[in-house]
Amino acid sequence: MKSYLLLLYKLITYNVKVIFANKFVYFVVASFLFFAFIITIAIFDDPDFNEAVMYGFLVFPGLLLIFYPMAYGIQNDDDSKMLETIFGIPNYRYKVWLVRFILAVGVAFVILLVLGSIANFTLYRFNLLPMMGQVLFPIMFLSSLAFMLSTLIKNGNGTAIVLVIVSFIFFVFSEPLRFNVYNVFLNPFSEPREMSEFIWHSIIFKNRLYLIVASALCLLYGMFNLQFREKFV
Repeated sequence: MKSYLLLLYKLITYNVKVIFANKFVYFVVASFLFFAFIITIAIFDDPDFNEAVMYGFLVFPGLLLIFYPMAYGIQNDDDSKMLETIFGIPNYRYKVWLVRFILAVGVAFVILLVLGSIANFTLYRFNLLPMMGQVLFPIMFLSSLAFMLSTLIKNGNGTAIVLVIVSFIFFVFSEPLRFNVYNVFLNPFSEPREMSEFIWHSIIFKNRLYLIVASALCLLYGMFNLQFREKFV
Protein backbone atom coordinates (compact mmCIF):
# COMPACT_ATOMS: atom_id res chain seq x y z
CA MET A 1 0.00 0.00 0.00
CA LYS A 2 2.82 2.39 0.90
CA SER A 3 4.66 1.62 -2.31
CA TYR A 4 1.48 2.26 -4.30
CA LEU A 5 0.92 5.61 -2.58
CA LEU A 6 4.56 6.54 -3.10
CA LEU A 7 4.29 5.67 -6.79
CA LEU A 8 1.10 7.70 -7.07
CA TYR A 9 2.75 10.64 -5.33
CA LYS A 10 5.74 10.51 -7.68
CA LEU A 11 3.43 10.24 -10.68
CA ILE A 12 1.43 13.27 -9.60
CA THR A 13 4.46 15.42 -8.74
CA TYR A 14 6.20 14.51 -12.00
CA ASN A 15 3.18 15.34 -14.12
CA VAL A 16 2.56 18.58 -12.23
CA LYS A 17 6.14 19.60 -13.01
CA VAL A 18 5.61 18.73 -16.67
CA ILE A 19 2.22 20.45 -16.85
CA PHE A 20 3.55 23.70 -15.40
CA ALA A 21 6.99 23.37 -17.04
CA ASN A 22 8.78 23.37 -13.66
CA LYS A 23 7.25 26.78 -12.92
CA PHE A 24 4.49 25.66 -10.58
CA VAL A 25 5.53 28.01 -7.79
CA TYR A 26 5.36 30.97 -10.16
CA PHE A 27 1.82 30.05 -11.18
CA VAL A 28 0.75 29.76 -7.55
CA VAL A 29 2.30 33.12 -6.69
CA ALA A 30 0.77 34.71 -9.80
CA SER A 31 -2.69 33.41 -8.91
CA PHE A 32 -2.43 34.80 -5.38
CA LEU A 33 -1.16 38.15 -6.64
CA PHE A 34 -3.90 38.35 -9.25
CA PHE A 35 -6.48 37.46 -6.62
CA ALA A 36 -5.13 40.16 -4.31
CA PHE A 37 -5.10 42.64 -7.20
CA ILE A 38 -8.75 42.21 -8.16
CA ILE A 39 -9.80 42.27 -4.51
CA THR A 40 -7.90 45.52 -3.98
CA ILE A 41 -9.60 47.07 -6.99
CA ALA A 42 -12.99 45.90 -5.75
CA ILE A 43 -12.39 47.32 -2.28
CA PHE A 44 -11.66 50.77 -3.67
CA ASP A 45 -14.44 50.54 -6.24
CA ASP A 46 -17.30 48.88 -4.33
CA PRO A 47 -16.69 47.34 -0.91
CA ASP A 48 -20.16 45.75 -0.82
CA PHE A 49 -19.21 42.07 -1.09
CA ASN A 50 -21.65 39.25 -1.74
CA GLU A 51 -21.63 35.74 -3.21
CA ALA A 52 -21.89 37.03 -6.77
CA VAL A 53 -18.77 39.15 -6.27
CA MET A 54 -16.90 36.25 -4.65
CA TYR A 55 -17.73 34.08 -7.65
CA GLY A 56 -16.12 36.59 -9.99
CA PHE A 57 -13.09 36.86 -7.74
CA LEU A 58 -12.48 33.11 -8.01
CA VAL A 59 -13.25 32.45 -11.67
CA PHE A 60 -10.52 34.61 -13.16
CA PRO A 61 -7.60 33.31 -11.05
CA GLY A 62 -8.80 29.83 -12.01
CA LEU A 63 -8.63 30.72 -15.69
CA LEU A 64 -5.14 32.07 -15.16
CA LEU A 65 -4.06 28.78 -13.58
CA ILE A 66 -5.28 26.57 -16.43
CA PHE A 67 -4.27 28.89 -19.27
CA TYR A 68 -0.63 27.87 -19.63
CA PRO A 69 -0.84 24.08 -19.07
CA MET A 70 -3.73 23.72 -21.49
CA ALA A 71 -2.36 25.98 -24.22
CA TYR A 72 1.29 24.91 -24.08
CA GLY A 73 1.01 21.28 -22.97
CA ILE A 74 1.60 19.63 -26.34
CA GLN A 75 4.29 22.10 -27.38
CA ASN A 76 6.16 21.54 -24.11
CA ASP A 77 6.17 17.80 -24.79
CA ASP A 78 7.45 18.47 -28.29
CA ASP A 79 10.18 20.82 -27.08
CA SER A 80 11.33 18.33 -24.45
CA LYS A 81 11.40 15.51 -27.05
CA MET A 82 8.76 13.61 -25.08
CA LEU A 83 6.09 13.69 -27.76
CA GLU A 84 7.46 10.71 -29.69
CA THR A 85 7.73 8.70 -26.46
CA ILE A 86 4.16 9.52 -25.49
CA PHE A 87 2.86 8.45 -28.89
CA GLY A 88 4.59 5.12 -28.36
CA ILE A 89 2.50 4.36 -25.26
CA PRO A 90 -0.56 2.17 -26.01
CA ASN A 91 -3.74 4.23 -25.71
CA TYR A 92 -1.46 7.20 -24.98
CA ARG A 93 -4.19 9.74 -25.57
CA TYR A 94 -6.11 8.36 -22.61
CA LYS A 95 -3.27 7.52 -20.27
CA VAL A 96 -1.15 10.65 -20.48
CA TRP A 97 -2.96 13.77 -21.63
CA LEU A 98 -6.21 12.86 -19.94
CA VAL A 99 -4.37 12.36 -16.65
CA ARG A 100 -2.60 15.68 -17.13
CA PHE A 101 -5.87 17.40 -17.92
CA ILE A 102 -7.43 16.08 -14.72
CA LEU A 103 -4.35 17.04 -12.72
CA ALA A 104 -4.30 20.57 -14.12
CA VAL A 105 -7.94 21.12 -13.23
CA GLY A 106 -7.42 19.42 -9.87
CA VAL A 107 -4.46 21.64 -9.00
CA ALA A 108 -6.46 24.71 -10.01
CA PHE A 109 -9.32 23.52 -7.79
CA VAL A 110 -7.04 23.08 -4.75
CA ILE A 111 -5.48 26.51 -5.19
CA LEU A 112 -8.90 28.09 -5.67
CA LEU A 113 -10.07 26.29 -2.54
CA VAL A 114 -7.28 28.02 -0.62
CA LEU A 115 -8.12 31.39 -2.18
CA GLY A 116 -11.79 30.84 -1.46
CA SER A 117 -11.02 29.98 2.16
CA ILE A 118 -9.02 33.19 2.51
CA ALA A 119 -11.86 35.22 1.02
CA ASN A 120 -14.35 33.37 3.20
CA PHE A 121 -12.54 34.27 6.40
CA THR A 122 -11.48 37.81 5.51
CA LEU A 123 -14.04 39.33 3.15
CA TYR A 124 -17.42 37.65 3.12
CA ARG A 125 -18.87 34.47 4.59
CA PHE A 126 -20.24 32.04 2.00
CA ASN A 127 -20.68 28.30 1.45
CA LEU A 128 -17.27 27.33 0.15
CA LEU A 129 -17.87 23.97 -1.54
CA PRO A 130 -21.01 24.98 -3.50
CA MET A 131 -19.12 28.07 -4.64
CA MET A 132 -16.14 25.98 -5.77
CA GLY A 133 -18.45 23.62 -7.61
CA GLN A 134 -19.98 26.47 -9.59
CA VAL A 135 -16.59 28.03 -10.33
CA LEU A 136 -15.38 24.77 -11.88
CA PHE A 137 -17.96 24.82 -14.69
CA PRO A 138 -16.49 27.68 -16.78
CA ILE A 139 -12.97 26.59 -15.87
CA MET A 140 -13.63 23.04 -17.08
CA PHE A 141 -15.16 24.30 -20.30
CA LEU A 142 -12.35 26.70 -21.15
CA SER A 143 -9.78 24.05 -20.17
CA SER A 144 -11.37 21.58 -22.56
CA LEU A 145 -11.61 24.23 -25.26
CA ALA A 146 -7.93 25.13 -24.81
CA PHE A 147 -6.95 21.47 -24.98
CA MET A 148 -8.93 20.98 -28.18
CA LEU A 149 -7.43 24.10 -29.74
CA SER A 150 -3.92 22.94 -28.84
CA THR A 151 -4.50 19.69 -30.75
CA LEU A 152 -5.67 21.65 -33.78
CA ILE A 153 -3.10 24.44 -33.79
CA LYS A 154 -0.20 22.38 -32.36
CA ASN A 155 1.64 25.51 -31.27
CA GLY A 156 1.58 27.03 -27.81
CA ASN A 157 1.74 30.67 -28.85
CA GLY A 158 -0.88 30.21 -31.55
CA THR A 159 -3.18 28.38 -29.15
CA ALA A 160 -2.71 31.09 -26.53
CA ILE A 161 -3.60 33.85 -28.99
CA VAL A 162 -6.72 32.08 -30.22
CA LEU A 163 -7.75 31.21 -26.67
CA VAL A 164 -7.37 34.82 -25.53
CA ILE A 165 -9.46 36.03 -28.46
CA VAL A 166 -12.19 33.44 -27.87
CA SER A 167 -12.23 34.12 -24.12
CA PHE A 168 -12.43 37.85 -24.79
CA ILE A 169 -15.42 37.29 -27.08
CA PHE A 170 -17.11 35.22 -24.37
CA PHE A 171 -16.38 37.96 -21.87
CA VAL A 172 -17.72 40.73 -24.13
CA PHE A 173 -20.96 38.85 -24.68
CA SER A 174 -21.30 37.95 -20.99
CA GLU A 175 -23.03 41.26 -20.27
CA PRO A 176 -25.60 41.16 -23.13
CA LEU A 177 -26.19 37.48 -22.27
CA ARG A 178 -26.01 38.11 -18.55
CA PHE A 179 -28.99 35.93 -17.64
CA ASN A 180 -28.93 33.73 -20.73
CA VAL A 181 -28.30 29.98 -20.73
CA TYR A 182 -25.57 30.46 -23.35
CA ASN A 183 -23.46 32.77 -21.21
CA VAL A 184 -20.18 30.99 -20.45
CA PHE A 185 -19.56 33.31 -17.51
CA LEU A 186 -23.09 33.10 -16.12
CA ASN A 187 -22.97 34.00 -12.44
CA PRO A 188 -25.38 31.68 -10.61
CA PHE A 189 -25.25 33.87 -7.51
CA SER A 190 -26.41 37.01 -9.31
CA GLU A 191 -30.14 36.35 -9.34
CA PRO A 192 -32.18 38.90 -11.32
CA ARG A 193 -34.89 40.63 -9.33
CA GLU A 194 -37.51 40.57 -12.08
CA MET A 195 -37.22 36.82 -12.69
CA SER A 196 -38.91 34.05 -10.74
CA GLU A 197 -36.70 31.73 -8.73
CA PHE A 198 -37.89 28.68 -10.67
CA ILE A 199 -36.97 30.18 -14.05
CA TRP A 200 -33.61 31.34 -12.73
CA HIS A 201 -32.74 27.88 -11.41
CA SER A 202 -33.82 26.40 -14.74
CA ILE A 203 -31.46 28.76 -16.55
CA ILE A 204 -28.59 27.81 -14.23
CA PHE A 205 -29.28 24.10 -14.70
CA LYS A 206 -29.38 24.36 -18.49
CA ASN A 207 -26.28 26.54 -18.58
CA ARG A 208 -24.29 24.11 -16.46
CA LEU A 209 -25.57 21.17 -18.50
CA TYR A 210 -24.52 22.88 -21.74
CA LEU A 211 -21.07 23.60 -20.30
CA ILE A 212 -20.66 19.96 -19.25
CA VAL A 213 -21.68 18.69 -22.69
CA ALA A 214 -19.50 21.25 -24.48
CA SER A 215 -16.55 20.37 -22.23
CA ALA A 216 -16.96 16.67 -22.94
CA LEU A 217 -17.22 17.26 -26.69
CA CYS A 218 -14.12 19.47 -26.75
CA LEU A 219 -12.18 16.94 -24.70
CA LEU A 220 -13.26 14.01 -26.86
CA TYR A 221 -12.50 15.89 -30.07
CA GLY A 222 -9.06 16.77 -28.74
CA MET A 223 -8.44 13.12 -27.89
CA PHE A 224 -9.64 12.17 -31.37
CA ASN A 225 -7.16 14.57 -32.95
CA LEU A 226 -4.34 12.97 -30.97
CA GLN A 227 -4.93 9.69 -32.79
CA PHE A 228 -3.22 11.11 -35.87
CA ARG A 229 0.40 10.76 -34.84
CA GLU A 230 1.79 11.99 -38.16
CA LYS A 231 0.32 15.45 -37.58
CA PHE A 232 2.35 15.98 -34.42
CA VAL A 233 5.73 14.33 -35.01
